[in-house]
Amino acid sequence: MTQSMTAFARVEAEHPWGSLVWELKSVNQRFLEPNFKIPDFMRMHEGVIREKLRQKLARGKVECALRFHEEVGQQSLQVDSERLSQLLNAITQLKEAGASVKEIDPLALLQYPGVTQSVSADPAMVGQVALELFDKALDQLIEGRAREGVELAALINARLDSISEIVAQVREQMPKIIEQQRENLITKVAQLGVDLDPERLEQEIVLLAQRADVAEELDRLDTHIAEVRRNLKAKGPIGRRLDFLMQELNREANTLGSKSIVTSTTQGAVELKVLIEQMREQIQNIE
Repeated sequence: MTQSMTAFARVEAEHPWGSLVWELKSVNQRFLEPNFKIPDFMRMHEGVIREKLRQKLARGKVECALRFHEEVGQQSLQVDSERLSQLLNAITQLKEAGASVKEIDPLALLQYPGVTQSVSADPAMVGQVALELFDKALDQLIEGRAREGVELAALINARLDSISEIVAQVREQMPKIIEQQRENLITKVAQLGVDLDPERLEQEIVLLAQRADVAEELDRLDTHIAEVRRNLKAKGPIGRRLDFLMQELNREANTLGSKSIVTSTTQGAVELKVLIEQMREQIQNIE
């Protein structure tokens, strides 16, 4: 199935400790080129993410951005027992020294620097959750590339249909065109009043037919059209092969134009080149 290189994916997940949002953007590129905008705690997983991309994508510039918002209200408080014990011992020493000490307020003890500390979400755990969420984002991106690939294939096939129609028209017209040129040549000779040897005249007509013969070019156009259609149904990356076939189609269209001896085939060659260029532009987005 034809895959586009252009797509966008966004997935998010809410947890008691915070939220994670992955955004993946993919555009056309000759090779696979991933770029990352991720928190520091995810840097250790960057190699894993690259491998996931490499296994499922062949080409494209892919921007991978992860946003992590930690839920501050869900952070737990942890008491430093050693620090609290030191503080209580200090208070006891004050009392033994005769200092006037009011009744101890537990809340005041908790507010003393170092007695309590907030415990955030475990970075290792968040990283694993983010990796699992990345898999979902990547699957969504691939689905988007596939949907656009179907649309691109439909556009290309429509232009291939138009090219086939032009090729068929030119092939049908060629015998009539050659015969018309033969009659024109005979008429011009007669108008000039030149007594030309019939055998020589026939040789000139044969040479004219040979120069105008585009049967080989038309056959190759049909062959390239069939090959493009076959590739559009093939599995795996096909963009580079399609780009090569566009060059071959364009070469035959140029030859057809250079051999043209009437306006209709010249116009047909021009229309072919326009359709081929339109396909080439679409193919730049195919993986």
